[in-house]
Amino acid sequence: MQNNNLPIAIIGGGPVGLAAAAHLTLKNIPFILFESGKSVGQNMLSWSHVRVFSPWKYNIDKAAEELLLQTDWKAPDENGLPTGKELVEDYFRPLANLPQIEPYIHLSSKVLSIGRKGLDKMKTWGREDKPFSIKVEENGAINYYEAKGVIDATGTWNQPNPIGSGGVLAEGEQELKGHIFYGIPNVKAGHLERYKNKNVTVVGGGHSAINALLDLAEIQKEYPKTQLNWILRKDNMEKVYGGKKDDALEARGVLGTRIEQLVNSGKLNVYTPFHILKLIKKENGIQIIGNLNGELETINGIDEIISNTGSRPNLDIIREVRVDLDASLESVFDLAEMIDPNIHSCGTVRPHGEKELRHPEKDFYIVGSKSYGRAPTFLMATGYEQVRSVVSYLAGDIEAAERVELNLPQTGVCSSNIGDKSKDAGCCVPESVSAEAETTGNSSCG
Repeated sequence: MQNNNLPIAIIGGGPVGLAAAAHLTLKNIPFILFESGKSVGQNMLSWSHVRVFSPWKYNIDKAAEELLLQTDWKAPDENGLPTGKELVEDYFRPLANLPQIEPYIHLSSKVLSIGRKGLDKMKTWGREDKPFSIKVEENGAINYYEAKGVIDATGTWNQPNPIGSGGVLAEGEQELKGHIFYGIPNVKAGHLERYKNKNVTVVGGGHSAINALLDLAEIQKEYPKTQLNWILRKDNMEKVYGGKKDDALEARGVLGTRIEQLVNSGKLNVYTPFHILKLIKKENGIQIIGNLNGELETINGIDEIISNTGSRPNLDIIREVRVDLDASLESVFDLAEMIDPNIHSCGTVRPHGEKELRHPEKDFYIVGSKSYGRAPTFLMATGYEQVRSVVSYLAGDIEAAERVELNLPQTGVCSSNIGDKSKDAGCCVPESVSAEAETTGNSSCG
């Protein structure tokens, strides 16, 4: 085939994209990797203070480890729980700096579109013989690259869900975005001035929202004028608290116990099930109007809002690629039934690989958390197994592609909060960070 000398293009420089680079390196398959940020793991650096549930032994890809162990790299304690910063500094950057990988990484390179060279989505004849054409914005310039295959590992972190009911922007949300933090702010350090002695509302029912509230409660002790509000859509708070002392993961149980204590303390106003409809800027702050138990409810005087309502995949860049996605989850179609968050937690999703990730577009794959669409149950180790299988298939090793090499404990490896020092990024850490699925009524795991 005329494309044989072209590289495989990897989109995204998070853990799963870098793992793909490691596997391709070991298979002696040329690749090129595009990362929109200034550093590999850029999304994780936006929550560098966050500590995750999953220990190091589940966070390092085997092919990446094999390459790193050929250098003077010192492996972290396999049972330690890394922060986002530690993941980047102690694993991603050493891997990306390897001489077999570093020359083929393009930083500050935002992929704008992917398609077949000279063909739109409708054209079929000769399609598989055409290379992929990738349009990239690099340092203000537009460049085009050709590839014989594409591995899309862009994640979902940069596409947060709106706080409005029904998964759409609330009226006034766009106009007031300067008062809304989408993600996991470092409320005890870098963002302290933004939240101390303010009337703050946290939106979301997952672990990220819980950790934001617990950190805000610590601020409240030192700055007693700080007011806390919690908006979530769940109709049963016991689901939010989880297993507590009976949780199979002790640290996750502690998280549920601590938030229950905060709710019962009376220092936190809880609105549930509450569906936000409108935000209005008033002289005394933001007015939040929504539906509470079927009745119109107004919350007044809010200074700041923290949104932890999950995220969704960016599908614009693959508009000219023939993909098969589930209508509800926006996940790879063949994954939808096995990852549906209404049924599954991260501990009940069975391992899967190239066959389930295959699209009508030959040699195009969506991997990592983006393959799960809006489902929040993704595990980093699952992403590593995905790319191991995909790269094996691309290398012509069908037997290895079909083999399952992922072995996780039955409880899954989810994220956690340990005492006052750790924070949660959701059900593990994919190339972005796991979504908090407020849109599905299910917290990040379990």
